[in-house]
Amino acid sequence: MTGQFASVDEDLTGRENLYLFSRLFGLSRRDSRVRTRHLLDAFELEGAGDRQVKTYSGGMRRRLDIAAGIIITPDIIFLDEPTTGLDPRSRNQVWSIIRALVAGGTTVLLTTQYLEEADQLADRIAVIDHGRIIAEGTSSELKEQVGSGVLNIQLKESSDRDGAARLLSGAFEDPVEYTADQASLAIRISDPERASEVIAHLCREGVAVVGYSYGRPSLDEVFLALTGHEAETDLS
Repeated sequence: MTGQFASVDEDLTGRENLYLFSRLFGLSRRDSRVRTRHLLDAFELEGAGDRQVKTYSGGMRRRLDIAAGIIITPDIIFLDEPTTGLDPRSRNQVWSIIRALVAGGTTVLLTTQYLEEADQLADRIAVIDHGRIIAEGTSSELKEQVGSGVLNIQLKESSDRDGAARLLSGAFEDPVEYTADQASLAIRISDPERASEVIAHLCREGVAVVGYSYGRPSLDEVFLALTGHEAETDLS
């Protein structure tokens, strides 16, 4: 079990922490030194191994904490939000560690509030809302529950967005949504072939379209569709 908050001793060095855990797991002094050296190298911490953990960045602490959790290679490891608060580079490093654990035969049960993380890493996903599992399956299976894909439309002029939304709402039954970009909007359509109809309709009505893309719903959209609200710390 590797919790959300690091369990290593900040007053010890990274090397001392791993050596201590190795001894607690019953390894001999020699084997503890070998395992510590191997883990520091594998987790790219060798250069910082003799520094106190209090001087480590958040990403380095998370890597050290996970390393401490696999002194003895486990059959199952629980990771509780292992990338919370990490920068993108550190997050990608932790993702690589998790993939390596799985490739080595360890089963990983990961809780995360980042739905992209679940999409990237999980073979199966359980969506939890208010303490109850409300959906379970692969990423593809969950996305199929939403049914429709999303056509994102980029307009030439942001001032055309409200008018374009009214045109699409009047001509199609599919829901139209505003996006963060003031010059774009999105419409959910169940059939990708209908994308050309939507674009052609806007062009006929004099709305200048400079780009569009069609894609399957993201897990964020799946979560919103299943629960009626955005994810906070609810995805397992």
